[in-house]
Amino acid sequence: MNETDRVAMVFKQKLAWCLLILRLGIAIVFVMWAIDKFINPTHAAAVFERFYKLSGLTSEITYAIGGAQSVLILAFIAGLFRTYSYGAILILHTISTVSSYMKYIDPWTYPNLLFFAAIPMLSACIVLWVLRTHDVYTLDAWRATVKRN
Repeated sequence: MNETDRVAMVFKQKLAWCLLILRLGIAIVFVMWAIDKFINPTHAAAVFERFYKLSGLTSEITYAIGGAQSVLILAFIAGLFRTYSYGAILILHTISTVSSYMKYIDPWTYPNLLFFAAIPMLSACIVLWVLRTHDVYTLDAWRATVKRN
């Protein structure tokens, strides 16, 4: 193996680890949002009403949304169906970030400044989706390896 090949291999390994860390960091936020739907459905319904203009969500609907979100999060964490699961996470977070636009207009009113954390997370979601084929510590990559052998 020549030096160029060795450098490329090391870069791919480092990139894979970075993408795994990025995926798990994004997942932590989504896990907390899903848990909120189960332990505090009233709060989750209020969030849907305030930011997404969806009113009248019952606890049962909130639980169903949390359940669907949990399935998506598990696929995302596992790196399963990367194009779709990473894409869905990106779309959901984009909607969440855009729906909070009023918080960005008035950043100095408490707690609006905290909403700015959504922007680097959105950037992370975009990077992960763009580089999804290089995110190889996943079930998708494992399944591809098994198919080849």
